[in-house]
Amino acid sequence: MRRNLDMTALRAFVTVAEGGGVTRAAGLLHLTQSAVSMQIRRLEEALGRKLFDRTGRALVLTADGDQLLAYGRRILALNDEVWSRFTDAAFEGEIVLGVPNDVVYPALPPVLQRFHAAFPRMKVTLVSSYTHRLKQMFARGDAQMILTTENAVDPGGETLVSLPLVWVGARAGQAWRQRPLRLAFETRNIFRGVVERALDAAGIPWEIAVTSEMSRTIEVSCAADLAVHALLEGTVP
Repeated sequence: MRRNLDMTALRAFVTVAEGGGVTRAAGLLHLTQSAVSMQIRRLEEALGRKLFDRTGRALVLTADGDQLLAYGRRILALNDEVWSRFTDAAFEGEIVLGVPNDVVYPALPPVLQRFHAAFPRMKVTLVSSYTHRLKQMFARGDAQMILTTENAVDPGGETLVSLPLVWVGARAGQAWRQRPLRLAFETRNIFRGVVERALDAAGIPWEIAVTSEMSRTIEVSCAADLAVHALLEGTVP
């Protein structure tokens, strides 16, 4: 007897696999982490296959999981295309989406792919900048929707996901051992103050070694072991 795949469970699986974990997937799907985990278990039980290796701290796709991911992407894309074709024909036009530099990748590509599949007649113009500039654009009406990275959400906003900050430095580097600790931050990075206060509270001396308007400069400085930086978990390049 032929059986049908649970599309909700399949979407949860693909989102976890692409997002790198249950926490990020829960935010993207607007579900609790336990609900996402339950969907994954339901899919594994239905297929009789183990899709993730859970022996370590990170979720790693098994060979079966890797194969299902390729199928799942195609199935969901076709599902979203059919749904859009017969239910969302009225949605067309243009939307300007503002996204901070630090969350463009890896979270945004799969979201934009699904949006395009669901609303093929909608044109998305993507603007990447700092949170404070995006909020100014939104206030002027220059952007219809913005994502921001902030410590607290403004009135009218919605928290999609909460992520911790993690340290970033050169592979096998030594900059993190130096005192004062040498930091690299963009000029208007909203998390700079958070990091500085945390270091002060821990009694760790620090200094700003590199500052720039460009995120790429910060990445290069850290890769060269000149300083360390802090990024949202899951957004490390």
